[in-house]
Formats: sequence, structure tokens, C-alpha cells
Amino acid sequence: MRFRDRAEAGRELAGLLVDLCEREALADPLVLALPRGGIAVAEPVARALGAPLDVLVVRKIGAPHHQEFAVGALAADDPPLFDAGTLDMLGLTEEYMAPAVERERQELRRREERYRAGRPPPDPAGRTVIVVDDGLATGATARAALRHVRRRGPAHLVLAVPVGAPDSVESLTGEADTVVCPHRPAGFAAVGQWYEDFEQLTDAQVLAALHAH
Repeated sequence: MRFRDRAEAGRELAGLLVDLCEREALADPLVLALPRGGIAVAEPVARALGAPLDVLVVRKIGAPHHQEFAVGALAADDPPLFDAGTLDMLGLTEEYMAPAVERERQELRRREERYRAGRPPPDPAGRTVIVVDDGLATGATARAALRHVRRRGPAHLVLAVPVGAPDSVESLTGEADTVVCPHRPAGFAAVGQWYEDFEQLTDAQVLAALHAH
């Protein structure tokens, strides 16, 4: 199983989410994409649901000398959310990771300012909130995003990803009310391996998607 691109993955998710909302009578949906990659998946989802589309900027905190391997994540102004087991395994402490946290927080704020341009984030209270990304590897960024939204009182919280590592998907079932992940392949190494076209999106593409919706 490989998707041609993120748009194709989003169309598959959209069908599943329309069925979910109808079956569970989930009203007033709000789609929150984790940029950058999640925005291209979330666009067809929001369109199919007739829902507003916005972004929730989350930053991975990478391990020293291996930035792609997440030891934690940041969402908005929340404290960093670390995976204690991963820190222990790598012999790291939260104090040691403080400079990396500050770098990621600065980048998070830069992106929020770029994408929002002064526009306030949407209020998820009492709504069906669907958090969308292009895939789930360690689950660190999704966990930070879900906890951030949960504290704001959604009526129903959904995590929707086209593909994910089975263990990571399972570990997040307690963070969301519903997890939609149609493909959970064994031998999952990286999200990009499940896409033919996994080109990095730019800030300009994120802004274009937000303005078009």
C-alpha cells in the first residue's frame, strides 16, 4: 500500500470521516491540520465535511544528532511533552534538552505568526475536532496536539491519519475519543515510505491552502 500523494490519502480519510460523523451524529466539525504535511491531507477532509480548516502548529523535539527521532514535542505555549522512556533510553534529561526546546519554540512561534497573521486560533470548545496529519511515526507530535486540544473542551476529539506505526496508533487511543487510521502496516519505518510523492511542503503552500478554504 502506497499513496500517490497526500491529496489521495486525504480523499480516503475524507470518506471514512464523513461516515464516522454521520454514524455517530458528530456535529459542528472543525478540522485542524498539523503543518506542514498535514495541511494537504486535511484539505479534502475539510471540503468533504463542509468544515472550517485551520492549523495547529506542533514541533517535534528531536534527539541530539538525530533530529528526525522524536523525544518529545511542543504545541502552542504548552510545556514540552517528553517521552520519559525515550529520554531514559538515550541517557537524556529535560534540562539537557532545554536549548533544543527553545529553538523549536522559536520556530513554532515563527510559523504561527506566518500562518495566522494576527488571526486568533479557533475555539474548539463544544465542537467535533478532527486533528489531521500525513502519518504517525512515534506519535509524539500527535500526542502533544491532542492534549492541547483536549484541555480546551471539545465535544468529541478525533485523530485522523492515513497511515501509522501500529504501536504508535495503539498508544494514542487513550488520547482521542476516536482514532481513524486505515493503514497500520508492519515494518513501519517512516511516514514517507508510504507515499510515492512525499515532497516537503512550503509555508506558501500552507497559506494557499488556508486561503483557498
